[in-house]
Amino acid sequence: MSLRSGALVASAAVATLAFGLAAPGQAAEHPTGGAAVKANPTLREVADRTGRFVGTAISDGRLGDAAYANIAKSEFSSVTAENAMKWGSVEPNRGQFNWAAADRLVSFAQSNNQKVYGHTLVWHSQMPNWLANGSFSNSELRTIMTNHVTTQVSRYKGKVQRWDVVNEAFNEDGTLRQSKFQQQLGESYIADAFRAARAADPNAKLFINDYNTEGTGAKSNGLYNLVQRLKSQGVPIDGVGFQSHLIVNQVPSTMKANLQRFADLGLEIVVSELDIRMATPADSTKLQQQAANYKTVAQTCLAISRCAGITVWGFGDRDSWVPGTFPGQGAANLYDNNYQPKPAYTAFRDGLAGS
Repeated sequence: MSLRSGALVASAAVATLAFGLAAPGQAAEHPTGGAAVKANPTLREVADRTGRFVGTAISDGRLGDAAYANIAKSEFSSVTAENAMKWGSVEPNRGQFNWAAADRLVSFAQSNNQKVYGHTLVWHSQMPNWLANGSFSNSELRTIMTNHVTTQVSRYKGKVQRWDVVNEAFNEDGTLRQSKFQQQLGESYIADAFRAARAADPNAKLFINDYNTEGTGAKSNGLYNLVQRLKSQGVPIDGVGFQSHLIVNQVPSTMKANLQRFADLGLEIVVSELDIRMATPADSTKLQQQAANYKTVAQTCLAISRCAGITVWGFGDRDSWVPGTFPGQGAANLYDNNYQPKPAYTAFRDGLAGS
């Protein structure tokens, strides 16, 4: 059963006037009187019109499901590996690489004219056991890290357009997280990772990525100050990813102003892992609130010229990481457990169109 409401269908009709969108089941004429455009345009078609990408995280193990794969390739212009490119997946044993899952993702993207967003090169979590529990001198650990970055980025040179080079480097109070790299190497590990990535692929855009940094506060201030230091040191950082694992009706009121201050540093901005969870079970009121929140985030990106696009962290509720991490919460995605579009889908599409 479709969960789209009459109100959201009506809002899609509004989009027709300005952007050539059509309400479900209707054709639309171009506002200048040109040929009719496709009814029910996909997310990627709408985002393309504003020069943004719209992406999704992909679970490699789900690509064999036809319904999953069809949505992934038709609705999104960019794909991010949910787990297949993380250190523990690609280098389970030191110096022994397993590229099978990551290669499948890249091949899937190439077959469907999609960009690839590489996630992630240096992170305190999901490290292989040999690294997480190994004992290394400072110089050896630095070499291990830069060799890993160099090897992975080199393999996908020209195939991955953006990389999350360093992921989740901050504590909630804005101090740097005491990861294995930070403890032994200090803040310099971040600059070294970016320099290694740039040397391996000069054309890929390099990002730092974190959560709970969408609004102004101690954590986003810490991130902002770090980015300023990196730029002043000539470190090749191109952008900042704001994960945006949000809660219904808790989209930060300062999100636009916060993202804009990073953009004003000359950086590309992306919403990198968007989902908006709620207390379950879902009901019509929560779903409408969630839809409005998704639209707000899309409109926020469009309001910032340097916001290049939005990636949702998976698109179907059945595949979401949320219930396993936040018991009693879920229903965070654009599609329900049966891959039927929720009100959030239409609202998000309207937001991407600028309506």
